[in-house]
Amino acid sequence: MSALALPILPHGAPRIFGPVEVGFLYLVRHGQTDWNREGRWQGQTDTLLNDTGRAKATHLGQRLAHQGIARVIASSLARAQETARIVSELVGAGPVGTDMDLRERSFGCFEGLTRDECEARFPDAWARYLLDRRQGPMGAESFDDVHRRMKAAIERASSALHDGQSTLLVSHGGAIRIWWTATTGQPLPPVGNGDVLRFELGAGILRYIDTVDHQGMRRAP
Repeated sequence: MSALALPILPHGAPRIFGPVEVGFLYLVRHGQTDWNREGRWQGQTDTLLNDTGRAKATHLGQRLAHQGIARVIASSLARAQETARIVSELVGAGPVGTDMDLRERSFGCFEGLTRDECEARFPDAWARYLLDRRQGPMGAESFDDVHRRMKAAIERASSALHDGQSTLLVSHGGAIRIWWTATTGQPLPPVGNGDVLRFELGAGILRYIDTVDHQGMRRAP
């Protein structure tokens, strides 16, 4: 199957490829960390899952156990790797692959801080960020750079899909939202820990199906 050649189609768009050609792609945000619970900006700081995060990853793997997932690929960050290992073991997908391009956006001086701490310590940078979320603080990775590498990672995973196979990618909330926004031109609501964006892939076109949260509830953005 070829790499993506066109933008993703929205929920409800007509299928323009036959069922024999279809593969499935699952894009997942990692499980919860203590910094998630505390509302701290993680970026590329290498935090670990907490017990809640491991439980959510286990629940996710159990829900996906019969979806024919043949490959699991994760960001190089520990929270994504651990989520991927838990899920992969439960779905029987074998060793986890790593793609550094699935990492979270680096957020420079905001990393490790809560929103209130960002505002208190870096008021000018915080005000600029609130005016335009594409503009990160000093030392942050650019919006466009994140989009380029996320796009490349998703295209690599898609090009390796065979008919009827499923691949699961474990990434990060900010990086997923940047990729979605830059690709579709539409905002994506916050992606919770353990949420899954589901896509069909055929004839080089990625068609969005829905988002399933960690409780199994479905929604379309």
